[in-house]
Amino acid sequence: MVELALFLGLILLESVALIIAVLISVAFLIYFDRKVWAAVQMRRGPNVVGPWGILQSFADLIKFALKEVIIPDGANKGVFVIAPIVTALLALSAWVVIPINEGWRVANINVGVLYLFAISSLMVYGTIMGGWASNSKYPFLSALRSAAQMVSYEVSIGFVIITVLLCAGSLNLTDIVHAQHHGLGTKLGLPASFLDWYFIPLFPMFVIFFISALAETNRPPFDLVEAESELVAGFMVEYSSTPYLLFMLGEYVAITAMCAMTSIFFLGGWLPLIDIPVLNWVPGIIWFLIKLVFVFFMFAMVKAIVPRYRYDQLMRLGWKVFLPISLAWVVITSGVLVYMGWLPS
Repeated sequence: MVELALFLGLILLESVALIIAVLISVAFLIYFDRKVWAAVQMRRGPNVVGPWGILQSFADLIKFALKEVIIPDGANKGVFVIAPIVTALLALSAWVVIPINEGWRVANINVGVLYLFAISSLMVYGTIMGGWASNSKYPFLSALRSAAQMVSYEVSIGFVIITVLLCAGSLNLTDIVHAQHHGLGTKLGLPASFLDWYFIPLFPMFVIFFISALAETNRPPFDLVEAESELVAGFMVEYSSTPYLLFMLGEYVAITAMCAMTSIFFLGGWLPLIDIPVLNWVPGIIWFLIKLVFVFFMFAMVKAIVPRYRYDQLMRLGWKVFLPISLAWVVITSGVLVYMGWLPS
């Protein structure tokens, strides 16, 4: 019993530390997001609250926490309140299995990829619940858009992940990173480096995964769920104060998780750029954060420079372009691995 209590206490401590680290990271990534948009549009980003405006996200948190929560009279109050909580909890729970360094994870389960895929599939429920419980046609229309959009791009993401699993031979996220330490470049006689990462042999899948991640997290140019010019914040239009904050928090935590998954699946996770004595002295967590911020920077740049898709274009891209390509790449990857004898044991 004592050992069980110590184990549960350790898990609880690790979980709290992870949540705090993720929330603080999200606060600074929001600041980074705003600065990137401002730079692209040649204007000022946050620059008043704290040095260089770095405390703007924390000021927003205090503002949302202190504002009054308003619930419409016609809303289903129970579901209306639960929806943002579900969204935030599901987004945070995805980080349980994400390794940020060698041995740095809360749960090292052998089906970590399936766990992440399941969590990302459940994220749509928070949106649907919020849109339906608002008892208003505009949030409801936005929730329906979200359901169709997220389901459509889940299919492509699934096939992309299959190609990664074929190369790595494991559903464990740590094993996927280890498999990229000795990849294509090593097989060709080169030293361990970025040439072993999966973004090179699976480059079309890397592109499809990145674009599908944008659609999965409702980021521009696929922000039809929250298209301000059409639906006035979409499914969140009836929300204010803390519930609205939880929806936005869940969205940004999910975006950060997608950036982390992109780093793990295609960019070698915490592995150094080249495995040589200067670069491999840098802690793995630093390499992981550099890659995560790089992918997030690409997310921000897409929002700043790419115009929004129409809904029919969004669906056509997912079902008529990404699905056939990802399915064909699964067949090609399997054939190459079998023919070359590179199937992982």
